[in-house]
Amino acid sequence: MKKLLKVTLTVLFTTILLLGFAVPVNMPNGTWYQQFFPNLNGRVISDITFIDSLNGFAVTRLSSTNDTNYILRSTNSGDNWSIVYRQYTSSIRPFNKVQFLNKDTGFVGGNRLLKTTNSGLNWTSLTLPSGTNTIGLHVLNEDTIWFADDIPFDGGLFRSTNKGINWDRQYDAGPAPNPDHVYMYNGRIGFMTRSSNLLYKTTNSGINWFTIPGGVYSDIYFIDSLTGWKSDPTPPASMKKTTDGGLNWTNQILPAGGIILTSNINKFNVLNKDTLWGAGGQVFYGGGKFRGMLYRTTNGGNNWLFQVPDTSFGIFSFGKIQYLNKNTGWTYGSAGYPVLIHTTNGGDTTFLVGLQQLSSQVPKDFMLFQNYPNPFNPKTIIKYSIMSNVKRETSNVKLIIFDITGREIVVLVNQKQNAGTYEVDFSGFGYASGVYFYRIEVTDDKSKQLYAETKKMILLK
Repeated sequence: MKKLLKVTLTVLFTTILLLGFAVPVNMPNGTWYQQFFPNLNGRVISDITFIDSLNGFAVTRLSSTNDTNYILRSTNSGDNWSIVYRQYTSSIRPFNKVQFLNKDTGFVGGNRLLKTTNSGLNWTSLTLPSGTNTIGLHVLNEDTIWFADDIPFDGGLFRSTNKGINWDRQYDAGPAPNPDHVYMYNGRIGFMTRSSNLLYKTTNSGINWFTIPGGVYSDIYFIDSLTGWKSDPTPPASMKKTTDGGLNWTNQILPAGGIILTSNINKFNVLNKDTLWGAGGQVFYGGGKFRGMLYRTTNGGNNWLFQVPDTSFGIFSFGKIQYLNKNTGWTYGSAGYPVLIHTTNGGDTTFLVGLQQLSSQVPKDFMLFQNYPNPFNPKTIIKYSIMSNVKRETSNVKLIIFDITGREIVVLVNQKQNAGTYEVDFSGFGYASGVYFYRIEVTDDKSKQLYAETKKMILLK
């Protein structure tokens, strides 16, 4: 029996070693698959929405002046798209927003405001105040429509209560920048921003607006009159939550460190009070490979995890995400990365946390722990401790992953760190089964090595 066990183990580890010589492969498609648009002749999608699991609409951004904007429609979950409307314009204003109230009634904003009442088969242009464009658009219902135009003097914040026949200016900044975003929770309560980094709120249908803390937003959503979230991807990027109607905002911590290059949420989707998805941020996979990130929380944003939709499509960043339910969702690459991917089973099941400091208590020694689990598939956690150096300053910490040939495949950590205990995720997505090594190198500010150690781990798919 012992002899048989010895032979079996020998065969197993020989196989693992042989597989370890394989080079990293393209990231498998996982539970997302790519969908394709027709030839848009250089235009990119500026907004996209799905009404249900089958019907979706998208609008394009101009590739130049004197160009044509498109409205596209899909009736099979985004697998095929057709151009249902073309609009030539000499301006530089694109279509920038598409919103549907139900399967029949929808609106498109941009250098004009369009409306359909027959699922996009026909579109009519609503008359806007002279000299205005719909930079920000929020349709509360078929009667009540809000739009913002940030240009001085002619712009402002406008509201119609009779289906766009007449418009009232609800805010005018004069020569200063006018509002560029508007969001209405209901007929009375709403929010707007201006480029001056100010956030405004109304509680009386826009008759009066008052400033509140929190700063501008790229996306905002309230699940009731008190509880809402907003994101702002511009540095310093933030995801914030309020539980008192926007009077106070709490900054939520997004994953950072490790392979994460930038961490921010451009757009987000609220499924319920607990579950939110976000799109934005990038990770570095080594060898010049960058991939976009998706975020998810299941406790209202108290903890955010991330995943890398495991595709070979090379999406550098995601610009928008929409989930209809826990299984059916779409996410689209940001400008310059016009790739749409779709899931019908909730997306990838593996979520990562990035780099975390577990304790600020000063360890007695440097230590690199064995990864766990090991063997692993696809995720493992690497933990290490950093003690104080002689001058009690921060130390330069580098944590590197190598393949069996000694080739560096990714740097998980490369930064100054205080004394403490840390852990970081490593994802085996895109790499072949085999033996890998992880090495920590700690130096002081004069590049004197304080500690170095290497350990082995096994990716077994």
